[in-house]
Amino acid sequence: MRYIFTFTWLLLGLLFIQGKATLASGENSFAKDANVVIRSEETTFTVDAINSGTTLFKTTITILNDNGKHKAKLYVPYDKLSKVGYIKGVLYDANGKKIKQLKNSEISDVSAVSSISLIDDNRVKIANLTHTIYPYTVEFEYKVTSKNMMFYPLWRPLDEEDMMVEHALLRIEVPKGGKLRYRETNMPEKVKMSSTDQHDVYEWQVKNLSPMRQEPYGPALREVVPQVRTAPADFEVDGYQGNMESWKNYGLFIEQLNKGRDVLPAETQQRLQASVAGLKTPEEKIKKIYDYLQGKTRYVSIQLGIGGWQPFEASFVDSKGYGDCKALTNYTQAMLKAVGINSYQALIRAGDDESDLLVDFPSSQFNHVVLCVPVENDTIWLECTSQDASAGYAGSFTGGRHALLITPEGGKLVTTPDYSARDNVQRRTTKVKLDEAGNGIAQVSTLYTGLQQESRDYVLHNLKPEEQRKWLYQQVKVPSFEITDFSFQQQKQLVPEVSEKLELSLNKCATITGKRLFLSPNLMNKWTYAPEQLANRTTDIVRTMAFMDVDTVVFDLPAGYSLEHKPKDQELKSEFGEYKFSIKVEGQQVTYIRILQMKKGVFKPEAYTPYLEFLNNIIKGDKQQIVFVKNVQ
Repeated sequence: MRYIFTFTWLLLGLLFIQGKATLASGENSFAKDANVVIRSEETTFTVDAINSGTTLFKTTITILNDNGKHKAKLYVPYDKLSKVGYIKGVLYDANGKKIKQLKNSEISDVSAVSSISLIDDNRVKIANLTHTIYPYTVEFEYKVTSKNMMFYPLWRPLDEEDMMVEHALLRIEVPKGGKLRYRETNMPEKVKMSSTDQHDVYEWQVKNLSPMRQEPYGPALREVVPQVRTAPADFEVDGYQGNMESWKNYGLFIEQLNKGRDVLPAETQQRLQASVAGLKTPEEKIKKIYDYLQGKTRYVSIQLGIGGWQPFEASFVDSKGYGDCKALTNYTQAMLKAVGINSYQALIRAGDDESDLLVDFPSSQFNHVVLCVPVENDTIWLECTSQDASAGYAGSFTGGRHALLITPEGGKLVTTPDYSARDNVQRRTTKVKLDEAGNGIAQVSTLYTGLQQESRDYVLHNLKPEEQRKWLYQQVKVPSFEITDFSFQQQKQLVPEVSEKLELSLNKCATITGKRLFLSPNLMNKWTYAPEQLANRTTDIVRTMAFMDVDTVVFDLPAGYSLEHKPKDQELKSEFGEYKFSIKVEGQQVTYIRILQMKKGVFKPEAYTPYLEFLNNIIKGDKQQIVFVKNVQ
């Protein structure tokens, strides 16, 4: 994952609490549903000026069991643009008796540099009040001042499963007459506004939030819990001023940071122009430049002050051969410009399980940058941090979501490619020759496309052959087998493909009992999971990926068997997808064809029971057996 901006989210998103330390005897009932009880929380964020702010956190947390002990550790990140004023902490036992006061000497201060970072000034102060006798209570308090006013707090007091919140409060103070932008989601009470001599004050509170768990196939917890997102109108960071009341204005700020940083040395421009001289189409030139990028550069995180948002110059990347997502995207844009192709940087919220942007609330919601290259009748998206990705493929990391194009006229919201069931295909042909003992030799050829090829893509480019073999043993869903041979081959294109070939030695592929042979025709692709029924489903069903599986399995039986029982062909259709299989027996050969297509979408809670019925019918269909009987000589 290549993320930017996350450090500051962590800094401003941490929530802390103040309150009583004693755990009342009646509150032990929480233990059956919760690992942690947030007794009270108070977060105060004061806008001191357009370029500075102060955050005060107070927290009191009761840890009920070992699963909640991570809450007894406090992490306070800081960097060049922020300063930790103080950290305080106290540990209490179950009766409220003070056990320990945190000393400054016990607060560790470590680098937050990741394994893929080369240049980074991020650091973290860590206070640890972990105890061994439950329940116990910790109190933490700290102060942070910041000169980075791109980010105001994201407040989400119930931020994990199996946690209860008794009371939490967020207070935002802005200079009198100043503007605070905010977005409330799932809040039981709206904002309360007041004022002091110097500030307009905004307050939100929640009380007695019960522990929650994500329902099967439900939305992520962050989608259903109370939260408030805040953002500035005008702001300043490291001398650069901007406005984020609209996506257009936000884009103008980023354009300001990027301005003049796309200049390449003359000799590099000439070399690039010579490399595409014989190519006729823009698509061919784009692929040539992208291949050059992948062969020349590598990803390195660079987080120094404004460097978290401003790219290094294209000339720097050209000479050093490395950069972060901003720098590599800027470098690719400069190279395309050198060969006469226009492109735009695009801010995006990347990640396989990340939520899409809140398009109605312009703010700093991004963690990554990609490149958008318009061509006639199409758009090519380039992931500039990868040395292996196919040109034009957004995939699960950046596909199917909004992005903000950075243009000279400002920011423009667009959508990245989404992938349908016919893009995300697993098409497998398996030929099995069975012997008299029910053992078999299988030749398996599988084509994976789109999102379904991503795991194979990773294995192909990141694992050694013996590691690939071990990985395949984990993936092949056959009861007893050996891999005697395997190979992968990739086709890079807008929707990439990976071909996988396996030779398997199968032990007891068919079960022989007396004179009968029992055969499960679905050899490698059985659906096995359906969640439990819920008495009161409250959240939507969310299917995040559409796909299609097509399996053809051909068995050659040993001589001397006749068909005794064959399941009826089956076809199911529902709002969630389609499933069908057919079985044909001709002499000693069995041909099984199975097609499963699942849809992507959001379905109402009342659709949960029909969804379970659909899944259970697939499970039942995939378990069907064919029965043969040995001919009497």
